[in-house]
Amino acid sequence: MEDTSKYLIHADVTADGVVERSDVVGAIFGQTEGLLGDELDLRDLRQSQKVGRIDVEIASTAGQSHGTVTIATSLDKVETATLAASLETITRVGPCRADLQVTEIEDVRAAKRKEVVERAKELLETGFDDSVMTSEEILAEVREHVRVEDITEYEGLPAGPRVTDSDAIIVVEGRADVLTLLKYGIKNGIAVEGTNVPDAVAELTRHRTVTAFLDGDRGGDLILEELAQVGDVDYVAFAPSGESVEELDHHELFAALRNKVPYDSVSGLNEPREAVAATDGSSTPAPAPTRSEPRSPSIDAPETTPREDDVTATDPANEGQRELGTPTDLETPDQPQVDEPGSEATAATDVADSAESTAEPAEPGTPETVYGHANEVIREGTDRVRFLDADGETIEETDASDADDALESLEEVPTTVVLDAILSQRLLDLAADRGVDRIVARSLGQFTKRPTDVSVHAITDVAEEPPATE
Repeated sequence: MEDTSKYLIHADVTADGVVERSDVVGAIFGQTEGLLGDELDLRDLRQSQKVGRIDVEIASTAGQSHGTVTIATSLDKVETATLAASLETITRVGPCRADLQVTEIEDVRAAKRKEVVERAKELLETGFDDSVMTSEEILAEVREHVRVEDITEYEGLPAGPRVTDSDAIIVVEGRADVLTLLKYGIKNGIAVEGTNVPDAVAELTRHRTVTAFLDGDRGGDLILEELAQVGDVDYVAFAPSGESVEELDHHELFAALRNKVPYDSVSGLNEPREAVAATDGSSTPAPAPTRSEPRSPSIDAPETTPREDDVTATDPANEGQRELGTPTDLETPDQPQVDEPGSEATAATDVADSAESTAEPAEPGTPETVYGHANEVIREGTDRVRFLDADGETIEETDASDADDALESLEEVPTTVVLDAILSQRLLDLAADRGVDRIVARSLGQFTKRPTDVSVHAITDVAEEPPATE
């Protein structure tokens, strides 16, 4: 009844003598019986549940009794008021003279409305998520989820999905390190889960090109020592001193892998991570490989077909567009990357062709090759775009944000576009329509289609100097 009540009748009762609760209830039923007719008879209303329980609280002091009466009803306003007025006709309670006065008729729904309003205010302040994700954040979250979902197991050990079929693997310490590799698109990592190297990992290292990528602490040294005793290690990379692999961001992780060293060059040292100079931020050059050291599969002769090395990854800035090789495949001055015949030529080869085609030396201070233009525009962080002709001469230069309009309005079709910004699908399509041969950009965006007649390169794929020619 309380859940359906509309009104509460509150009344005060006073009796000249000692009375109890049952006396008051009996007086209410007895003295209102037949007073208002059959439709408002209190007993009938109780049976039909239009009137709820009659609550009485009464106490006696100094020979008099004082108390309160509360009656809940689901009647309308007129009926409730009439019923309340009938209570004031009571003149006796038990054997004593008494007086009953209605003090208030409370609208229960008003109290509920107040509660609703207060709760609505709370929900308005705390119940809504005001954060709105941008398109880039949505794509990044979905992409990261897909990568993390790719984690698998190899002989019960956390591993990337390419460990079973890749020619090269990266051995890390724990599951979190494997997840970090997957986050940045590297799918051939496997964890040893502690300093006790499992037999499965030891056996796997005997048949693959192995890079040990470990934390920059004493634990990393110990794992490397045991891994070398029970298996075969080809290359070594460490996180910066005092940091772990799982803490690295994209740039730091690829920088560490790019500066790996052959294991033979550090195998006799007590602190092998100290010898991997570039990975821990020191200025000491990394040990140079000797003729007896294993040769990185990423540096193949030009006449051979390159094969997958120890990093199988998709560039996070260009997910799904092309696979990167090992960190050594990210060009260095003396190690140009070579692609197989018929495939998209690498930045080093393309830019070298352009450099050879330069007819006359440029003016002092003017870049003579596309390498020089890439360094000057992109690596210097100018936020500019430069359009070059077939001889490497500048046709026009403007802000990177105006690259689309500038390319569209050029009378002379540029051979190369050097862009210090993310390459968009619109600019790529426009370059293909106008007949541009090559684009070098700070990074590559998400492409739904990729024209085959335009060579596209991120600055990380381009060496700072052209490869030496004999």
